[in-house]
Amino acid sequence: MQTTDFFRCRIDAMIDLRHPLAVLTTHLPWGVIEAALAPKFERRDRPGQLLEGLDMLGPTATLVGAGRSNAGRPRAAIRLLASLLYLKHSFDLSDEDVCERWSESPLWQFFSGRDYYEHRLPCDATQLGRFRRDIGQDGLEQLLKATIDTAVATAAVKPEALERVTVDTTVQEKAIAHPVDSRLLEIARHKVIGAAKRCGIGLKQTFAKEGKELRRKAGGYAEPGHKPS
Repeated sequence: MQTTDFFRCRIDAMIDLRHPLAVLTTHLPWGVIEAALAPKFERRDRPGQLLEGLDMLGPTATLVGAGRSNAGRPRAAIRLLASLLYLKHSFDLSDEDVCERWSESPLWQFFSGRDYYEHRLPCDATQLGRFRRDIGQDGLEQLLKATIDTAVATAAVKPEALERVTVDTTVQEKAIAHPVDSRLLEIARHKVIGAAKRCGIGLKQTFAKEGKELRRKAGGYAEPGHKPS
């Protein structure tokens, strides 16, 4: 190991190179990943839009917005942004949190291709969001595929482990209002009162107080072990 900077220590001398993330760093085909994502940031020709108008000499047509797109490669390196995106999804972090943890972790900086540790943010969190939007679903799938292929090649994952997908589900009760008799009776009472009002019929009693009390008691009957008074 050669040191070209006498005032800073190389990251590979600070971390355990046997760590799974460090092993993944040395085996991932970063060149292939960057080459696959680079075309998504190429400058493209914009066809523009033809606007029709009218002046003193008659109808006019003006082409606006045509030319070379100003959008190009991101300001940060593609490998840096791709590695941040991988770390974000692997550790279930927000864009801001993954940038913050990157600045404190020599291992994460090694994964991003850094030779020397730097205690600073890798980029603005908004850049990571724009990068994720620009590469789209295809770019994310390419990054995932490269990771899986590397895991299989290094025997970290056996091929047969990828033949089955295990989905873990959790059953959770929901507050569903089932149409029990007491609730249907209360709905019918409201409809009768509404119909009487529309027909101009005055009711001596609407049983609103009784309906509320009966609804409360009916709810108590539905609870296990509850003895309504």
